[in-house]
Amino acid sequence: MPRLREIPRSEVTDDYVLGLYNILFGDRDPVAEPGTATGTPGNWWTVFAQVPDAFRHTSEGFGFYRSPDRKLDPKLRELGQIRAGYAVGSQFVYSQHSKAMRFEGFSEEQVKAVPNWQVADCFSDVERAVLAYADCLVLERGRVPDGVFAALKKHLGEVEILELTYITCTYMMHAVMSRALKLEFDDVPERVVEVPAPDGTTADVMGMVDKRNGANQ
Repeated sequence: MPRLREIPRSEVTDDYVLGLYNILFGDRDPVAEPGTATGTPGNWWTVFAQVPDAFRHTSEGFGFYRSPDRKLDPKLRELGQIRAGYAVGSQFVYSQHSKAMRFEGFSEEQVKAVPNWQVADCFSDVERAVLAYADCLVLERGRVPDGVFAALKKHLGEVEILELTYITCTYMMHAVMSRALKLEFDDVPERVVEVPAPDGTTADVMGMVDKRNGANQ
């Protein structure tokens, strides 16, 4: 379950939120009957509905990147978005934008190669530059080597680069928030936990190795 409370239809008083509930869920109460057309539970929307102006702000952001006013190629935009989701470790963002990549015309080989793009030969020079830049934004927190930026500028204008930067960083935020609040497909158990030793033993394995090495000297 999400870490924050979901807002049922009966408690929605904001017209904008209600309008999107209607679009996404029809006349259902999405808390009592979860699910969206893309197969997600839909709790991203129901949790964000706690703060209607945040709900509006974030959902209008989706309209921003899809606007015909954007100069950035939608295919390059999707590369930034999906790589941000993968780099943050958000199953939700990665999964949703895998589908979006196919919609924008990427091949199945390219979709599957996003995790290992560095050694894949199915991306063009500009696509590789975008993926490298996305990694710098997300994994290096904006520390971009001059060589990466020069490769980007070889293919993209300044407006396109600004749009790519804004959209990729926005999706880094979405990925982080989805993980923190356990929304949608990011409602998963923590994988990095202690695995108990057999029969509750308390042996110090590294100490055993040290003793064995000492005995052989």
